[in-house]
Amino acid sequence: MGDLGFTNKQVQRLRRLLARRSARQDEGLFVIEGPVFAAEAVGAGWICVSQYRPKGSEVEITGAGPLADLAAGVFEKVATTHSPQAPLVLVELPDRNAAEVLAHSSFAVVLDQIGDPGNLGTILRSAEAAGADVVVLTPGSADAFNPKAVRASAGALFHVPVVVANLDDVADAGFLLAGTSSHTFPGRTVIEHTAADLTGRLAIVMGNEAAGLPDEWDDTHGPIGTWLTIRHRGRSESLNVAMAATILVFEVARQRGYEM
Repeated sequence: MGDLGFTNKQVQRLRRLLARRSARQDEGLFVIEGPVFAAEAVGAGWICVSQYRPKGSEVEITGAGPLADLAAGVFEKVATTHSPQAPLVLVELPDRNAAEVLAHSSFAVVLDQIGDPGNLGTILRSAEAAGADVVVLTPGSADAFNPKAVRASAGALFHVPVVVANLDDVADAGFLLAGTSSHTFPGRTVIEHTAADLTGRLAIVMGNEAAGLPDEWDDTHGPIGTWLTIRHRGRSESLNVAMAATILVFEVARQRGYEM
């Protein structure tokens, strides 16, 4: 424990892991910030490699790996928040097989090309709270291990599996794909979300914030098996994707009689 002679090269490594998805994938590591998330990761059994705090701090999370002190001013330059809390913890990325996770799941939330890590993290939080078994990201979606996504998940990231797969993979695993539609389209039968049967082996599919799900998908073309809409008043054409996902996953939970 203590000052391990942190070099500029090591500081740059932490910065890369916080800033770049490619660095996280290459090293198989990501960074979490602050004692609450660090303790959450440890408690959930994630493998923590090392932890870092500013010199003079007494913060230490048991089980979060060997502790190193960063020189004065370095911690603040590395962390991604305006008022960072120690420690920064290096954590191993989980090695999950998407097919195996899907095979043992009955309620999935699929995010197709979602772009904003804050929305992703918020949906993770809602999905975990509503009892979803897995959150699926299609290739090209935001990174669940982006620092913004980790923070927005409020610890849910450590409790609900996140895998990368395409929509055909989810359908082939036996899920009914329920897409969301804020408008009516020719050939697309849209059901109010409270009127649809959401009790079977189900995947709620949310589209990209700007584009949604492809307009050309309808009842006979594309992977979606049923279309859901959330009725609303007012001038807004649609809800924020994280808000819409939250409403839908809790309707699934209500219909399944989950104890909340």
